[in-house]
Amino acid sequence: MLLWKQWKEYSDHEIKKKLIESYIPLVQFVVNRVAIGLPKNISHDDLQSYGVIGLIDALEKFDYERGLKFETYASFRIRGSILDHLRKGDWVPRSIREKSKKLEEAYKTLEQKHLRSVTDLEVCEFLDVSESEFNKMLQEISITTLYSLDEPVQEEETETRKSLLVDKSAIQPESKVEEMHIKETLAKAVEKLTEKERVVVSLYYYEDLSLSEISEVMSLTPSRISQLHSKAILRLRGALNSKQD
Repeated sequence: MLLWKQWKEYSDHEIKKKLIESYIPLVQFVVNRVAIGLPKNISHDDLQSYGVIGLIDALEKFDYERGLKFETYASFRIRGSILDHLRKGDWVPRSIREKSKKLEEAYKTLEQKHLRSVTDLEVCEFLDVSESEFNKMLQEISITTLYSLDEPVQEEETETRKSLLVDKSAIQPESKVEEMHIKETLAKAVEKLTEKERVVVSLYYYEDLSLSEISEVMSLTPSRISQLHSKAILRLRGALNSKQD
């Protein structure tokens, strides 16, 4: 606490350096979790650098007098910084993005029509693909959905879909109505997920478990967990997009 007091009151760069060094293990922890499932061509050192940028941002903005836990706040900033740089790098092939968009549109259209969660078979019929082709598509796009709740609600904004679900203090007065509407839409969409999909989303985004850890908890294969996660995110994104049309 003394270090925080000295840093905030005097902006001492030596104190800041000490704080950064003391929280480097937190950056490494977040990087290791984010790196799971990413393409091998993405440099671990780059992720580490992005994470440090997030850590510095957290140090600059954190208010220790509010009594909040810095590790929780910093983890969010570190993770956000990494994801932001990954998005800017556009490391997902266009063909995969197109498949993701196609599936998202299918869920959006069908669930608007039926006003319920649709089955895999219904999606397959809509897309005119076999079940095996559908499952292959889910596996291919899984990397595009891993951090969807951490993406900004709108371009050039800092609020994420996940933060709207759990952090009321993040709502800004000038956009309160819009964000409350998004929050309500997300909450309703989560309620419509299948039980297994809700569990996967909860364990991944709020308990911070990796997909492999979730597979052990739920006694399902990692590929099955990945499919459940992808379908859940496609449903949620479809619900949000339908409200914006």
